[in-house]
Amino acid sequence: MSESSVSGAGGMSVAAAFAGMRSVSRVTFRAGCPDCRGSFELAAAALRLAIGATSRTTFYSFTCPDCGASVRKPAGERIVELLTGGGVRTLRLHSAV
Repeated sequence: MSESSVSGAGGMSVAAAFAGMRSVSRVTFRAGCPDCRGSFELAAAALRLAIGATSRTTFYSFTCPDCGASVRKPAGERIVELLTGGGVRTLRLHSAV
């Protein structure tokens, strides 16, 4: 099946839906450092998301571009959704039995 024959909502083909796209905008996330109190934007590649078995073991991390501190913050369901949707690399943690 060719991509032009696959239709989505309203009978529009995939090729037609993407025909007007020129480029994809870069996703950035606003973050802050608890050590130096810096506020900045980070690209998805600068963040890591770890998803654990519980909310206590689910977090995201990054290195502060201002002071170099390693920052780790809890990630609730909405944060996980935003980060994964924005292309942040995800690690799934398995609990020890």
